[in-house]
Amino acid sequence: MRETSLHPSQLVLPLFVRSGNNVRRSIGSMPGVSQTSPDELVRDVERAATLGVGGVILFGIPDTKDATGSEAWSEDGAVQVAVRLLKQHIPDIVVITDVCMCEYTEHGHCGILEDGEVNNDKTLELLSRVSVSHARAGSDMIAPSDMMDGRVAAIRSALDRDGFSGTPILSYAAKYASAYYGPFREAAESAPKTGDRKGYQMDPGNVGEALREVFADIEEGADAIMVKPAGPYLDVITKVKEATGYPVAAYQVSGEYAMIKAAAERGWIDGERVMMESLLGIRRAGADFILTYFATEAAPLLR
Repeated sequence: MRETSLHPSQLVLPLFVRSGNNVRRSIGSMPGVSQTSPDELVRDVERAATLGVGGVILFGIPDTKDATGSEAWSEDGAVQVAVRLLKQHIPDIVVITDVCMCEYTEHGHCGILEDGEVNNDKTLELLSRVSVSHARAGSDMIAPSDMMDGRVAAIRSALDRDGFSGTPILSYAAKYASAYYGPFREAAESAPKTGDRKGYQMDPGNVGEALREVFADIEEGADAIMVKPAGPYLDVITKVKEATGYPVAAYQVSGEYAMIKAAAERGWIDGERVMMESLLGIRRAGADFILTYFATEAAPLLR
């Protein structure tokens, strides 16, 4: 009689990768989550694949940062090295790579900063370079999360031009300027040094704008679209799915994960049941797949 189902293959595990070997640095605000070197990351992905998790999404932490985030498109960057290793050792798992500049820029914003403002159009070229470098490494799907206008069209054009017309784009189409991202910014070392990201991320009060953003990205060539965060925006997930019929992802972000973990550690909630209920709720809202730090915890309970 159950109307909504959840399967491990519908879960995507976010992972944080940095250069080196035998590196594993725990994230204080996200119990069970770590920054890892590519070799350690392979071990984590092998376990996820064994549990039936559908895919992983990689976020890179560079050794050095500069004004343009140039390490983001380095062929020897942590993400590029990790992707090559993953496709060598675990070829069947879907490897998605996040494309944004915030982890790589010294100022922590998602693009080129000029006079305290992000220059949207100049940033598109950088995002295109990063996307092509990921595709060359073997990424199965490119996921731009920067929220620059026109970036899906720019990335699609760059990928096609370099022979990667078959590489799909998962667009963070409706990404809100949310307070739920705090733990992620510790994990990715990506907090902005000054100001905030309200100028290019979405107002939490807006739904119509989300649909406009989504349709714009679809017209530019997005193959799948994402709503982020997930839990506080279940209505947006539903509206986007109903309006587009496109594959819809939802990102259960770091703050959602951290709150459940913290309350469970204090014995205030049944952590396992709340974890599963939260994921089922996101699926019920209309998400076809879920990016969640709970992926490897939830998968064994779904088999």
